Amino acid sequence: MSFLKFNLPIALTNSLEKLNIKSPFPIQEEVIPLVNEGKDVLGIAKTGSGKTLSYVLPILTKLNFFPEGKNRQPQVLILVPTRELAQQVLEVFKAFIDTNRNQSKTLAVFGGTSKNPQMQSMGEVKILIATPGRLLDLISSNSLKLNSLEILVIDEADKLLNTNFKKELDEILKLISHTTQKLLFSATLSPEVQKLNQLYLNKPSIIQLEQAEEKIELIKQSAYAVDSNQKGPFLRYLIKSKELKQLMVFTSSITTADKVADKLRKNGIEALAVHSKKSQLARSQSLKDFKTGKINVLVTTDLLSRGIDIEFLPFVINYELPRSPKDFVHRVGRTGRAENPGEAISLIAPEEQHHFEVIQKKIKQKIEMKDILNIDLHGF
Repeated sequence: MSFLKFNLPIALTNSLEKLNIKSPFPIQEEVIPLVNEGKDVLGIAKTGSGKTLSYVLPILTKLNFFPEGKNRQPQVLILVPTRELAQQVLEVFKAFIDTNRNQSKTLAVFGGTSKNPQMQSMGEVKILIATPGRLLDLISSNSLKLNSLEILVIDEADKLLNTNFKKELDEILKLISHTTQKLLFSATLSPEVQKLNQLYLNKPSIIQLEQAEEKIELIKQSAYAVDSNQKGPFLRYLIKSKELKQLMVFTSSITTADKVADKLRKNGIEALAVHSKKSQLARSQSLKDFKTGKINVLVTTDLLSRGIDIEFLPFVINYELPRSPKDFVHRVGRTGRAENPGEAISLIAPEEQHHFEVIQKKIKQKIEMKDILNIDLHGF
């Protein structure tokens, strides 16, 4: 199946081709036609399922047919729980917005940064991505109004409700009861999400995708006890001594991902960092270069632990452990797909040892721990 069946504007289909996005994910197959038809949607799908594009494409398609927008009155509002997600959603829009003949102005606003530049940028914004607290701040200071809203998207509703945003969310929803179309996305159908659905959505089409559990029992796993300052040299030793090809390295922060990739390049290893601070276009190009072998190592955060399509990924290395056992499973599950062999290696510093034991207990799998005492890391 291709995106052609959705009758998207030619500019959007050209952008999909440019980004090497060839076929829709299941959530996109279900949601895009419904949004195009103007229906309310309740979508239950895990993070990484492709839901962002499932609303970005029809929103950009429909935006061309909305009435002329008014100053400081967005026509589309997307509520998200975190600054990071706001930036990610913005980048997805940016990947397509320049080719949209409407030339829509898109803006992301969130807390933790100065409000004044966001107030000044509001202008003729048509698509606003916001965290609830900052949105209410801007409304109270008369920086924007929601009178012209045509579409509301609540993304990761379960996380919004779990992060003490319920009061703010209720306040916002009361302000926009007039909105023509509402789209609600969540990883789980919790009682709170069900209540949101019942109170605010109008006869929604409910899309609930069953997610198969990652199977990692057949993936070869090992771990090495490594001091924190030895991780970089030992990673380079593994890559060179084992001649690892098409390797994905996971870190716990953007800063570390950049540092690891930079150090690999300085040591003659073709590597790139991919994370939420990279543009959607840059991430797509990096992934394309990785798949075709132009880049040997992709260093990333948990941004790429889910929802990526790589037919053969032989190696995964956990440079740092993720916070949760579920994220560990998602990372390891990137390899060993489609009956291909796969190997996952974890580098465990002394301060990570207890957390690693918790992960093994949760996934019900004992992973052999090796030491590196007899390995000479000089020159790496």
